[in-house]
Amino acid sequence: MLAAYLVKVARVAVVSIATVLLGTVQALAQNDPLPSWNDTAPKAAIVAFVEKVTREGSTDFVAEPERIAVFDNDGTLWVEHPMYTQLAFVLDRVKAEAASHPEWKDTQPFKAVLESDMKTLAALGEKGLVELLMTTHSGMTAEEFQTIVTDWIATARDPRFKKPYTELVYQPMLELLAYLRANGFKTFIVSGGGIEFMRPWTEKVYGVPPEQVVGSSIKTQFEMKDGAPTLMRLPQVNFIDDKSGKPVGINEHIGRRPIAAFGNSDGDLEMLQWTTLGEKPGFGLIVHHTDAEREYAYDRNTEFGRLDTALDAAAVNQWTVVDMKADWKQIFPEK
Repeated sequence: MLAAYLVKVARVAVVSIATVLLGTVQALAQNDPLPSWNDTAPKAAIVAFVEKVTREGSTDFVAEPERIAVFDNDGTLWVEHPMYTQLAFVLDRVKAEAASHPEWKDTQPFKAVLESDMKTLAALGEKGLVELLMTTHSGMTAEEFQTIVTDWIATARDPRFKKPYTELVYQPMLELLAYLRANGFKTFIVSGGGIEFMRPWTEKVYGVPPEQVVGSSIKTQFEMKDGAPTLMRLPQVNFIDDKSGKPVGINEHIGRRPIAAFGNSDGDLEMLQWTTLGEKPGFGLIVHHTDAEREYAYDRNTEFGRLDTALDAAAVNQWTVVDMKADWKQIFPEK
């Protein structure tokens, strides 16, 4: 009888302990702000940094107004292969407007686009791409351009995944944006992409409002059109928010030096340097594309999102490098 009683008590104790442990595990899982990140070094570095700068009384404490985090977009927050999304938009705009421009059939770079001759288009280089961009992004009001972008982003599909581009955002980075905001950070996008190409949809997709988007721009001009005040988009470059332009854009648009910067390519190098190498060192992170199965694998030898100099600089400056294959449980949000 005594033996049976002891066995019964032991079973109850085991069940009780298991229940407590299960509850603890579930609570930890629910409290994990970065559930799509594996428990590897990058996740630990992020959490350690956030805890350090938000702990009052700490020598590393940063007041909320100064908690500025900047994120590149292409390749950092969403897919940038097989080409930048805005380039896909440009190519579609050329095809959509071709009927009104019969001369394009025999004029480069438009001829290459209409014939889907990407080899010739690539050979035309930056000059050809700028001409395409200026032609397709100007000659209309800011409101008209916003409508065109909004309609396109709602209907366009990525050629590989057959999904809207806005569904090919990185779930781990969405969690990171939310985690930082929950800890008093203000999050900004600082991208080489067009500022008015991104602003119509970044708030819905990333929770980043239009006024917190920094990007490249073309010139605009105030005009009275049919008695109404308008901003006309001109075929002239205003500002290129890439490479050394990123710290300039941050200074002009934000007015505060970031304490955290997130990028994925050499185009983000100066932004990372500006953030981490000042009098008050900040946190720098690079997303390294290493997962050809779930997304893409590329770094030093690619036309889009080349990661070469910045990858070397990451080791020297002790920036956190995310190995997508090893450090992320999932890539895209589950729909």
